Amino acid sequence: MSQLLRFLLFVCLAWVPLVGVGQMVPPQLPGTLVFKLKPAFRGQLTTTDALPFVLTQALEQIGATEIRQKFPRTLPGSTEIPGSVDLRLVYQIRLQEDMAVAKACRTLLQTGVLEYAEPLNYRAPLYQPNDPLADSTNATGQFYLKNIRAYRAWDITKGDTSMVIGITDTGTRYSHEDLRNQLKKNYADPIDGIDNDNDGYTDNFRGWDMADNDNDASTNPAVFQPVHGILVAGCAVAEPDNGKGLAGVGFKCKYLPLKIYPNTATGSFAGFEAIVYAADHGCQVINLSWGSVGSPSQFEQDVITYATINRNAVVVAAAGNTNADLDFYPASYDHVVSVAALAPNDEKSGPATYSSHVSLSAPGEQILTILGNNDSDYFPVNGSSFASPLVAGAAALVRTRFPQFTAQQVAAQLRQTADDIYALPGNATLRGKLGTGRLNVHRAVSLTDQREARILSSQLLPARQAYQPTDTFQLRIEVQNLLQPVAGLTITLTSLSPYLSVRQGAFVVGDLPTLARTTNTSTPFRLVVADVVPINTRAVLRYRLTASNGYQTDQFLTVVLNPDYVVLDASDLHLTLTSRGNLGYDGLGSDLGQSVTYKGSAPLLYEGGLMVATSPTRVSDRVRNERNQVNQDFYALSQITLSRQPLRATQEATGLLQDSLPSLKRTSTVGVRIRQRGYAWSTPADRNYAIVEYELQNLTPDTLKPLYAGLFMDWDILPEANRNAAAWDSARALGYVYDRGNPTVYTGVKLLQGGTPACYSINNNAGQGTPVRLADGFSNAEKFLTLSNKARQSTAGVTIGTDVSQVVGAALARLAPGDSVVVAFAVLGAPTLAALQAAADAAQARYNLVLPTRQATEQALWQVYPNPARSRLWVEVPAAVGSTQLRLFTHLGQLVLEQPFVGSRGQVDVRGLPAGMYLLQLTGPRGVLSRRVVIGAE
Repeated sequence: MSQLLRFLLFVCLAWVPLVGVGQMVPPQLPGTLVFKLKPAFRGQLTTTDALPFVLTQALEQIGATEIRQKFPRTLPGSTEIPGSVDLRLVYQIRLQEDMAVAKACRTLLQTGVLEYAEPLNYRAPLYQPNDPLADSTNATGQFYLKNIRAYRAWDITKGDTSMVIGITDTGTRYSHEDLRNQLKKNYADPIDGIDNDNDGYTDNFRGWDMADNDNDASTNPAVFQPVHGILVAGCAVAEPDNGKGLAGVGFKCKYLPLKIYPNTATGSFAGFEAIVYAADHGCQVINLSWGSVGSPSQFEQDVITYATINRNAVVVAAAGNTNADLDFYPASYDHVVSVAALAPNDEKSGPATYSSHVSLSAPGEQILTILGNNDSDYFPVNGSSFASPLVAGAAALVRTRFPQFTAQQVAAQLRQTADDIYALPGNATLRGKLGTGRLNVHRAVSLTDQREARILSSQLLPARQAYQPTDTFQLRIEVQNLLQPVAGLTITLTSLSPYLSVRQGAFVVGDLPTLARTTNTSTPFRLVVADVVPINTRAVLRYRLTASNGYQTDQFLTVVLNPDYVVLDASDLHLTLTSRGNLGYDGLGSDLGQSVTYKGSAPLLYEGGLMVATSPTRVSDRVRNERNQVNQDFYALSQITLSRQPLRATQEATGLLQDSLPSLKRTSTVGVRIRQRGYAWSTPADRNYAIVEYELQNLTPDTLKPLYAGLFMDWDILPEANRNAAAWDSARALGYVYDRGNPTVYTGVKLLQGGTPACYSINNNAGQGTPVRLADGFSNAEKFLTLSNKARQSTAGVTIGTDVSQVVGAALARLAPGDSVVVAFAVLGAPTLAALQAAADAAQARYNLVLPTRQATEQALWQVYPNPARSRLWVEVPAAVGSTQLRLFTHLGQLVLEQPFVGSRGQVDVRGLPAGMYLLQLTGPRGVLSRRVVIGAE
């Protein structure tokens, strides 16, 4: 087998296409995270000793090691450069093996001194291999140079050897006949074992291996896609006029190889570190032919912003190889020239990603380039990986032709000189999703009359992750004119979604000179969400910018509507409830949700959720399991939503979920359907809690006996989560958590209704041999123990403080087939223990007054008379209700009378009670019956 075929076989076996568009998370580097200080806490920036004390404490709590300033030599942000960032505020740390990265991030964020704390992502190289036989017969040369008008562009400019393109990829082949003379060499630091230019990199004469931290950026045949970087470099800078091979679009421009994938066990992915290196070492264009779908990262966006704004480099990135409309990173970040791949006929390449974030397109099929298995080999390849360096080469030519252009102006020139390709049949349905069209290098280096005004930033107010049905919000923008002056500029905002309406969508800018900026702060756009919206809808807004000379261009913004959670935020305690029974976030490590906060605090809950159990082997929940992954027992039957017309509270939420019925194949679930309700009030006496209520129905043919239900809450209470203490107030059925060293916030869960109270407090840092050890997961047997122990393990951390969790629940003797029972809790927050206890009492009173459990058929049958009454009340109930307890409450929830009630008829003496409205309750084995009664003056 030839070396070429071995390479192709390797790639075909190793390459895995990206599929799906959902909440995909890119792989993360284990045990590593980055955080960024807020500018106010900059300190001296030279040593970790200068970090704020509260942050130093938090770093000690999570066992952080190798704390280092990530980019100590970078150019600081400046008010003279609008939008610039200061990467000197970014630090990287290593974590101890048993510390979850997500929890470490949240612990650090609680300090209040950070802008963000994030894991480091791994973004894979992009490559779509060809069928060897088909490609060998179809490859007839560099057809794409004709498509993008490169030959005519070279008549105007051939670039310059001082113009350097940074190729951040798998490495290079220094000796290839079409690359050996294109390398940008650093003569200030020859290879002599000395850092002659004092830049922190010894002997970086011919690029740098960022992944393994050495000066050899050549490829390693043993790693995945070893020649990917050589293929990319060939498209941009293959040497022209040497009588060999082919010509890169950049012609005379040089390249700097930066290897970002490791060869060694100690190395790690370093794509974003390479961007900073390239920007700091004179690369005016940087190519990124790698990435992945998934959530965006503020750290990664900061790096892009630093390169483009602070360092004025053009960043060009491949848009992806998944045939779907999706966000792809880093291509979808702000300030990036995102490039989609086209077929030879200028229609979208079959597997190419498309989206409103694409800037322009370029050929991405049958791209003849340098292969790199030897010093004189070439091969045609497919994918946006190879469309991107064509644009990078063009950007270098534009920078040579127009040296006065900023990086943002170069990007604008490339966009505005592209050829419209939307009239082609294959592109007709993709308008706006392939950028401004196909790259035209000749127009890019020749036209001097182009115009482009561009939205630089969009600010939603109030700022939220997502907006609920009927929400209204504002949109403020900043716009800049990048090229020739525009006259009569108007920006019109239009919603492309039926679920989001624009109430005020016009911004008349007027005349805008080159590089001038303006905002619509005085007249922001106004929007409203529809009454009925499908779950997790991504509504697209279109900015249409028009000017009096016929100029027109579009930009797009995506807003998430109707997320799969609600936030009860009517009071000082804000509580997130999800559709599948979680509290705080949608499962372990998820960022879907807004946790639990108190009076605007940092998040106080790492993980929370409902657990239901009937034995050590039959437990249902969506909290972590024995593998420290999220259990998937509960699924939503209806999405949790906020009521548009709440009747009992300031806010009311309801949803329906269930687990799977037990079967011969699935024996670990319980078999319950759960009606979930949430309530919050804005009244002064009720601002320290929210109530969650679960109505559990037995779906199985057997009686569930016993049945346990409770809330698992992994609290991280300020100011130091690793010295928390958990305790139990048995008189109130209240479990609570606080920082025992400096208690500033108390949080807790109180059982309001449902059965015999249970509490289990967990030391999250407990070692081997403890009954419940979360370090190695949370098994069904451990969960059952926490629900069924009847408060025998009621405290944790009360003597020395630790990281704690707590389970507060209820034990029910039995639940017959088809029957239902209600379990209700108050989630509380307060500045002191006394205030927390008062809030617990207020929650119980409120629940007793306005949120009793009602069984409709029995409610209709029982009688209370006379009503109004003056001296005595007669009560009649169905015999099936059984023995009960009778209670009478004032309208404020104060208990004024309590007596047993046996049989089906009895009387209540109300003489001596003040006239007014009261609540009469009968509590028995089948639940609670309640009715308002009026007592008049005698």
